Amino acid sequence: MKTFYKIYLAVLLLPAYNLVHAQGKAAIIDTLMQRTHRLGLFNGNILVIDHGKKVYQNAIGQADTTGKVKLTSEYRFHIGSIAKEFNAVGIMMLKEQGKLSLDDKVSKYLPQLPAWANTISIKNLLQYTSGVPDVKWKTVKSDADNMDDLTKVQQLDFEPGTKYAYNNNNVFLQRRIIEKITGLSFNRFVEEKLLKPAGMSTAVVDPNENTPLMAVSYNNNNRPGSFFYPITGWTAVTLADFYKWEQALERFKLISPASTQILLTPFAPGKQCGLGGGSMQNNKLIHHQHDGISINYQALVVADPLKGRTVILMSNNKQNNVYDINNALQDILDGKAYVQPKRPVISDYQQQLATMTGEQVIVLLKDLNVRYPEKYDVSSEKGINEVGYALMNNKRLDAAIDLFRYNIELHPNSGNAYDSLGEAYYNKGDKQNALKNYKRSLQLDPTNTTAKTIIAELEK
Repeated sequence: MKTFYKIYLAVLLLPAYNLVHAQGKAAIIDTLMQRTHRLGLFNGNILVIDHGKKVYQNAIGQADTTGKVKLTSEYRFHIGSIAKEFNAVGIMMLKEQGKLSLDDKVSKYLPQLPAWANTISIKNLLQYTSGVPDVKWKTVKSDADNMDDLTKVQQLDFEPGTKYAYNNNNVFLQRRIIEKITGLSFNRFVEEKLLKPAGMSTAVVDPNENTPLMAVSYNNNNRPGSFFYPITGWTAVTLADFYKWEQALERFKLISPASTQILLTPFAPGKQCGLGGGSMQNNKLIHHQHDGISINYQALVVADPLKGRTVILMSNNKQNNVYDINNALQDILDGKAYVQPKRPVISDYQQQLATMTGEQVIVLLKDLNVRYPEKYDVSSEKGINEVGYALMNNKRLDAAIDLFRYNIELHPNSGNAYDSLGEAYYNKGDKQNALKNYKRSLQLDPTNTTAKTIIAELEK
């Protein structure tokens, strides 16, 4: 009898234990997020689901540049490239209905385009391997402008299906094909065929400054970003609707497991496809993640359906650290020690870095590490790499090489650190040192397909 009562008591107390356990994690997450906000590293909305239960949800910071309007969970955010999932799913819906084939050429639906459209398949558009040049963002003001530009393109950047180039004309053409087949505007197609069936009641396609409860994005100088996008079809969502969309994907509410698998199969490892990235097993989605940036908005969804886990982050003040925040959240959910996200040096020292030599930058990083070890990321491989790439993107290759070499000194077993140094030497035209460092990168990381490709090129 005593054994029976012990078992009965354990069963009775289990829900209470789980509740306390979840509350403990919620408190730790709140400590993480509030400190991250105080450091100026996150302003936005967050949702954390684990074992199918809401562990944490919060709206942190301001909804616009005045600082007087506080965010709530009802605010909508642009989600950047994640909104491309809507056209990708739409394409697969039409495929399942027998209205198109992924092998169909673009010219079948958009005959006004030049002869190159006869060589691009819909699958190329989904995998970003079409070779179509990117949108001319500085001059395009409308869909009509962009289509006019495409009709004037004489030559593709590369033969379709041979290379990967992530650009928005692949997305633009998908949306126009959907319009051609359905007779609906893409925005109306999203509203009627995707949002409603998924149960999404607050999402808005192409919101503007008059859209209520729309978070205004802003930069670190508190200057607002524009709501205007040269090409249309961008869906803004609330936390609740974002989660409903993820659930619709996981439960195959809109497209089949086979179609979902296609949208998770990239051209090459590490590249994106229609749903970003993820994997399936036995016709079940076991992992999905996708990030997006749009002006000063940034968003991330990371889902592990086997654990009933979803993390959603949406910010209206991009800090390029959503993956760092997610890593900390995942560790907390797993009961592990977590690393507090830190502020990138380039956020506050971009102007100074523009005129410093590589040696001067290294001195600055060491000084910041002594004075502000809790605030700035100046010793991690990722933090130093960000500074190196900022220098390289500004054509300051010698300074970037100094930074990448310093990174290797601190992280000698990192294949990624050697890869970055190899890239800097490659861009400088120093093939011998590029080859040397790419080979070392491949030794440390045999999965580095980019290194394999460049090594083969350099050894010819």
